[in-house]
Amino acid sequence: MTGDHQTLALLLFSTFVAVTLGITTWVSRHLHGSAEEFYAGGRLFSPMENGFAIAGDYMSAASFLGISGVIALYGYDGMLYSVGFLVAWLVVLFLVAELVRNCGRFTLADVVAARMRERPVRIAAGTSSITVSVMYLVAQMVGAGSLVALLLGGTSEAARTWTVIGVGALMVIYVSLGGMRATTWIQIVKAVLLLGGTVALTTLVLVRFHGDLDRLLRTAAERSGHGEAFLAPGLAYGGDWTSRFDFISLGLALVLGTAGLPHILSRFYTVPTARAARRSVVWSIGLIGGFYLMTIVLGFGAAALVGTDAVRASNAAGNTAVPLLALDLGGGAGSTGGTVLFAVVAAVAFATILAVVAGVTLASSASVAHDLYASLRRRDADPRGEVAVARLAAVGIGAVAIGLGLLARDLNVAFLVGLAFAVAASANLPVLLYSLFWRGFTTRGAVWAVYGGLVPAVVLVLLSPVVSGGEQSLFPGVDFQYFPLQNPGLVSIPLGFLAGWIGTVTSPEVPDEAKHAETEVRSLTGAGAV
Repeated sequence: MTGDHQTLALLLFSTFVAVTLGITTWVSRHLHGSAEEFYAGGRLFSPMENGFAIAGDYMSAASFLGISGVIALYGYDGMLYSVGFLVAWLVVLFLVAELVRNCGRFTLADVVAARMRERPVRIAAGTSSITVSVMYLVAQMVGAGSLVALLLGGTSEAARTWTVIGVGALMVIYVSLGGMRATTWIQIVKAVLLLGGTVALTTLVLVRFHGDLDRLLRTAAERSGHGEAFLAPGLAYGGDWTSRFDFISLGLALVLGTAGLPHILSRFYTVPTARAARRSVVWSIGLIGGFYLMTIVLGFGAAALVGTDAVRASNAAGNTAVPLLALDLGGGAGSTGGTVLFAVVAAVAFATILAVVAGVTLASSASVAHDLYASLRRRDADPRGEVAVARLAAVGIGAVAIGLGLLARDLNVAFLVGLAFAVAASANLPVLLYSLFWRGFTTRGAVWAVYGGLVPAVVLVLLSPVVSGGEQSLFPGVDFQYFPLQNPGLVSIPLGFLAGWIGTVTSPEVPDEAKHAETEVRSLTGAGAV
């Protein structure tokens, strides 16, 4: 890329960073240090504001960079990500949003602990939430590294490393100083920027093809090198039975995983009522639905205009398809339009990464402080100490995410998020649904449901082609691959539900009917909700 691209993109991104740091500083001066302010923003946001913030939290680097890249490389099969990420919100809307808002206070563990012995449940749910959050953060870090590698011509590994470190440092600042209130406003600003940029790119792609979608798809198929197979199922997931099972596994993880993501669940606590939580989800579904439809156009547009080979040459995982598409739509390398459009897209992508990592870091630090630390401290301990622990936890989690992000820098960001969704669906969703809907659920069942999904999911990922045994693996030089699927969801999700059931039916504990009745009334009516 030319110096103009670099200068303009860095200038726009620096402007965004300056604005968001200004928001964070302003908010930090008005915080009083209470847990409710830090974790839930004082529950002061309207449904529309929270809907935009949820959309900003959910539309990550995986969505903007990864999905379009997968579609540009694999065509029809890549659309599974767009469809899965969107359909998942129906599960959230109908099964989770209102009930979680009524039953909990700040985290997933609050919902489960309402009718169980608190300490073991909080430790299990907190551990699971931190694991999912770190995996999600790694994907965002990989996206940041891919973007700066393209921006700087892909020649400097040191620049890529320092970018990942810089993103990690910024997210720690956002979370530790501004808490949920600053993070929410950053996500709202980012959602507006991302939707605006995506609408502009989609419009330019459609104008280039005079609104003829058939011509767009056929051109994409021709330039992909795969012909008509590019527009049919099976290019990425249809070669053999293993890849077909992988397709099912990924679909299950995407559709069920959203309802178990800690940073999404925590967003329902930032509104004053359960009705506001449901209306937030309706707002977010509209925004997210439009966005994912546009990612399909961008993916096929990148294949048609940039070419699949050029996308793969720039980044083997396809993470740079959208910036390359922007460069082409603006007039190509060296043109003023190309320079401006590329810079805008790069800046928006950076903004996307920053906003999402802030939300995920806040959720994971809340799990450390409110679940793990709170389960060990005395009941009468100062809540301000819990907030201080959350701020320290943000630093530690940021450091872990930076290290893993540097290790996994050559994997597709949408694929990495798919792994995080699988772990969330395996460990968090079973215990959440059982707690809300099963009268006889016990503490042992809750703990077994979490670990029965979490441990198999993580172990199967470690033993899968993702980590070893292939050219695209994290460690291509070694081979301890014993599990053939790249996504563990097909096995680990049922195991989570099964472990919760076995733990409950074998438990000597008598279910507390009174607590279940109280939880049921609160979840359905909001009576007694915080």
